[in-house]
Amino acid sequence: MKPTRRIAIITAGAWMLAGPSALAADKPVTVFAAASLKNALDEVGVAYAARTGGAARFSYAGSPAIARQIEQGAPADICISADSDWMDYLAGKGLIVPSSRRSLLTSRLALIAPADAKTSLKVARGMPLAKALGGGRLAVAGPDVPAGRYAKASLTSLGVWNSVSGKLAQAENVRAALQFVARGESPYGIVYDTDAKAEPRVKIVGLFPEASHPRIVYPAALVAGGRNPRAAAFLKFLSGPEARAVFRKHGFVVLARR
Repeated sequence: MKPTRRIAIITAGAWMLAGPSALAADKPVTVFAAASLKNALDEVGVAYAARTGGAARFSYAGSPAIARQIEQGAPADICISADSDWMDYLAGKGLIVPSSRRSLLTSRLALIAPADAKTSLKVARGMPLAKALGGGRLAVAGPDVPAGRYAKASLTSLGVWNSVSGKLAQAENVRAALQFVARGESPYGIVYDTDAKAEPRVKIVGLFPEASHPRIVYPAALVAGGRNPRAAAFLKFLSGPEARAVFRKHGFVVLARR
């Protein structure tokens, strides 16, 4: 037997003896997360790699999309939603580990405009948002997306919804709505304040009263079908001091503790 052939056989045998769990440990932790978390989580992933030598990869979309992807068997280890309802949806189908669930973050809902826009509009009850839109449309996330539901609830509470409901530019997620305004395609939009802070082409016109909509909460949990043994450690890292510092840097309020 040639030496190279013998080494190859021994190496292959070692991998077989190591078993699937050892191989899984070498793979990145796969996180399905709400699109509004992209900038912060990308930076958290870098911090995690520097601290542990492990890796995380992220798939971003609207909360309904990631919940349905997990339901359809997508290979996720961790889910981070932008509201409790979609996490409840997964929990009801037995698709998360209940004991791992935690409320991770919160943020504020903001009315935005292009950075160079001149506006005197103020977020208040009865504000003339429909008039301010002129012939344009209000950029919002779709009705199934948490940011879209928060926007409708707040506008309804402020007595403005009926006047603007026919003037919406609905996007598949909150980051897509942000881009409508950033590109000047919509004169106003409603996103999270953390999204607005990440995009220099928009400015915050005002923040919606927190009492005008359900509280914004980002819950995180292990996915029941996840097979990466490092997933629990990464979930814990999300509540640790390094991740908390990153989230605060991006404007989030941290709710969870280690």
